[in-house]
Amino acid sequence: MSAMPAFLDGTRPDVPDIVVPRGITPFYLPGRPVRGRLVRLGALADALLSRHDNHPIVTSLSGQALALAAALAAALKFQGSFSLQAKGDGAVTMLLADCTQDGALRGYARADADKLAAVLEKTETPTAATLLGRGYLAFTVDQGDDMDRHQGIVAIEGRTLADMALHYFDTSEQLQCAVRLACAKTDTGWRASALILERVAAEGGIDLSEEPDGDEAWRAATILASTVTDEELLDDDLPSEQLIWRLFSAEGVAADRPRALAYGCRCSRSRLAGILEGFGAEDLDDMATQGDIVMTCEFCNLDFRFGRDEVGGAGVTD
Repeated sequence: MSAMPAFLDGTRPDVPDIVVPRGITPFYLPGRPVRGRLVRLGALADALLSRHDNHPIVTSLSGQALALAAALAAALKFQGSFSLQAKGDGAVTMLLADCTQDGALRGYARADADKLAAVLEKTETPTAATLLGRGYLAFTVDQGDDMDRHQGIVAIEGRTLADMALHYFDTSEQLQCAVRLACAKTDTGWRASALILERVAAEGGIDLSEEPDGDEAWRAATILASTVTDEELLDDDLPSEQLIWRLFSAEGVAADRPRALAYGCRCSRSRLAGILEGFGAEDLDDMATQGDIVMTCEFCNLDFRFGRDEVGGAGVTD
């Protein structure tokens, strides 16, 4: 324990210092109403996912959520964090991933062991729909206490997490998209990837999607994107630019400047102490075991230990 007051102590246990310099590669098809992003987490996926002792099927879903959150955050202009949250009544009761404007990525999945065992008795490869059950999918941009949060929520619809994201775009954003997600454990550890296409208006106010060949250009791009395999998406030895060229060279493609992704859990003793200060004294007494309160960060799965005398509790007076 630190001698510094808990609410001032910003220290935390060691976590992986991992940066993937080319984690996100934006691209576009010149003269066509198509832009996209290829996200490949590389070793960052294993660092984030292996901190939780989840069943592989749950870990795979969590990795897809991380890749999707990074891909969607990269399309926005904001200061703060973008989060994806799915909450349902299935075996996976909570799925959460968030990414900051600088590419700091974190996430976790929470599963009900009994429900998961029941699902796996019926099938070894349950879909995201089966794992999540009935519930909602929310996308949130949080730019801090001084700014309004922007949030969109839809009911969980679709077989896969990619389907669920498309349902959100269809109903809430009226945006045509194509989404491909992949996550699996490879010979080098967990890997996760996302490929997203968007149909957009051209610069200068000219909407290419209204041109006679706009529909055909979009259709061709989505057909080409659908040919990518999970193996290609998760292959560390296949550079992102080469994969993009392999997929779209027939239509003409140009890559923009890549963006970095990094291990991004933001927990600290001061943050968790602030949470504890919101509890009453009796609640804190109940949390204490042998004089200590242990809080576990759900994102990085690290324990923080506080002496009961380090935190006072709401409503406590001298």
